[in-house]
Amino acid sequence: MIEFKLPSLGSDMEQGKLLEWLVKPGEAVKRGQVVAIVDTSKAAVDVEIWDTGTVHELHVQPGETVPVGTVLALLLAPGEQPPAPGAAAPQAPKAPAGARKAVSPAARQRAEALGIDASVLAGTGPGGAVTLEDVEKAAATRAPVDRQAEMRKAIGAAMSRSKREIPHYYLCESIPMREAQAWLARENQARPVTERMLMGVLQLKAVALSLKKFADLNGFYRANAFQPGEGIHIGVAISLRQGGLIAPAIHDVDKKSLPELMRDMSDLVKRARAGSLRSSELSDATVTLTNLGDQGSEAVYGVIYPPQVALVAFGRLVERPWAEAGEVRILPVVTASLSADHRVTDGHRGALFLLDLRERLQRPHEL
Repeated sequence: MIEFKLPSLGSDMEQGKLLEWLVKPGEAVKRGQVVAIVDTSKAAVDVEIWDTGTVHELHVQPGETVPVGTVLALLLAPGEQPPAPGAAAPQAPKAPAGARKAVSPAARQRAEALGIDASVLAGTGPGGAVTLEDVEKAAATRAPVDRQAEMRKAIGAAMSRSKREIPHYYLCESIPMREAQAWLARENQARPVTERMLMGVLQLKAVALSLKKFADLNGFYRANAFQPGEGIHIGVAISLRQGGLIAPAIHDVDKKSLPELMRDMSDLVKRARAGSLRSSELSDATVTLTNLGDQGSEAVYGVIYPPQVALVAFGRLVERPWAEAGEVRILPVVTASLSADHRVTDGHRGALFLLDLRERLQRPHEL
């Protein structure tokens, strides 16, 4: 039997609420298939499965809130036969959410619609069963869920853990952007309005290429050791309309063209704000990039998103006096900053990364 557990969709996630199963017992599934929708404190997420097999049993029902790591379902491996009738099947650990109690079909349906966990209600029906009246009474007395407060609480807990556990160091580098700005303007002139690129895409690709050279900034710190990322999957910090941040990943950034990255970024922002992300986009980012854009401050020094070991940030593009070739000119300049884990790298290594990033942005045609 293969256990399908609720994955961690970020360091700020401790539990999730199962909203819907997209598969049923007896159905064949394959690796990467979306099989369930789970609500976190930030968004409803399409959860993928990472094994191929056949669904044997569903252990958590829609409407239940369970901790990360809870077994949601059991799968039969390819070629594995289901247990014979009457045979003892492997028992999956149950969610520590209290014993299952009888719930009438009408009560269960109404509880799911209202987002209430019927299993924790005090039942007044025969044998303590939860009735429709019990669900309606709970709904009438329930305080409204403050989604924004829950999100701030989750973010605060994750960032507190990060500052408590990770010995951060911070570096910054001022990067002249005249060449990149001019090159981007020429490129966009030849493109339809719908295919024009943003400066953030050049910065994204430059970061990815520098990370290929400085791989010790791309990965995770787990079990008291650094684990390199299997690819360069950059989590892009996106502000949500209701407040708060989420950082889903664009995969294999170093291998994609600038137009591909522009399409990926636009799609990711749209789906993040619509609450339509996949679990792989939230669980496997190897580094995070935040870009404050035109509405931000000149510099930002971010907090690392554990178990990652680095965060790269760009501030607002500003015009500054710049000494170059014995002359002082006014140039567009951006401040790039690095927050990194001292258990894995040191300041000298981080400084070399920022210098490499700076040089790449002077040669935008090579990106």
